[in-house]
Amino acid sequence: MNIDLNSDLGESLGAWRMGDDDAMLDIVTSANVACGFHAGDPAGILATLKAAAARGVAVGAHVAYPDLVGFGRRAMDIASADLVAGVIYQIGALRGLAATTGARVRYVKPHGALYNTIAHDARQARDVIAAIRAADPELALVALAGSPLVGWAREAGLRVVSEAFADRAYTAQGTLVPRGQPGAVLHDPAQVAARMLRLVREGVVEAIDGSLTRVEAESICVHGDSAGAVAMAAELRRVLHDAGVGLRAFA
Repeated sequence: MNIDLNSDLGESLGAWRMGDDDAMLDIVTSANVACGFHAGDPAGILATLKAAAARGVAVGAHVAYPDLVGFGRRAMDIASADLVAGVIYQIGALRGLAATTGARVRYVKPHGALYNTIAHDARQARDVIAAIRAADPELALVALAGSPLVGWAREAGLRVVSEAFADRAYTAQGTLVPRGQPGAVLHDPAQVAARMLRLVREGVVEAIDGSLTRVEAESICVHGDSAGAVAMAAELRRVLHDAGVGLRAFA
C-alpha cells in the first residue's frame, strides 16, 4: 500500500515569505511549485526547484488564475483563450526553470479557485485540459477526488491523479467545505494524521457532519501555507510510515 504526499511550495514573493519549503521538502514526495500567477517570484521558484531536485522530490506545475493580490483564491470568469494560454505559459515557465536544476515537471495541479472551479465547471475544465494536452499530453493532472473533472480529463486522454486534502474538512457529499465556513481548515496534527490513515486504509473520511464519505485518492495534500503545516505533514508521514504505508511519488 503506497500513497503520495504533496504540498504547495515556491509561494514566497520578494520580501513576503510563505511557508517553509526546505522543511516540507524533507517530508513530502511531490512538490506543487507556484508558477508566478498566484504567488512566487523567479528566484524563489528556482530555489525551490533546486531544493526539490536535491532531495529527489517530484515536481509539478501549480498553475492558477492571474491573481497575485488574491493569492489565486478568487474565482474568475476568464475567457477561454486567456485561460488556455495562461496555463500553457505557466507550465512553460516552470519547465524552463526546472531544466536548469535537473528537475523535470511531471504533472499539473491547478491552485485555489481554479482548482475548485474546474472540478465542476465543464468549460473551464475543458480549457485547462486543452492547455495541458497542448503543452505536453504526458503530464498528469492532479484533481479533486470524486469530482466530474476526473472523468472529463480521463476521457480526453490525460492521466489523472485523484487527490485528498489532509488539512481540509469535507462535506457529506465528498466536496471540500468552503474556506470561509467554520471548521473548514484543520490544524491538529494528530487529528489530521488519524483521518488520513483511515482514508488510506478504508477509503473514507469523516465529514463535517460526522458522517462517513468515500474518498479514493492516490495523493494527499498538506497546504504549505497552513498554520503548523510542517508539524502536520511530519506527523502524517510518521503515522503512515509506522502503519506500514509506503510513501512514494505518483509521478
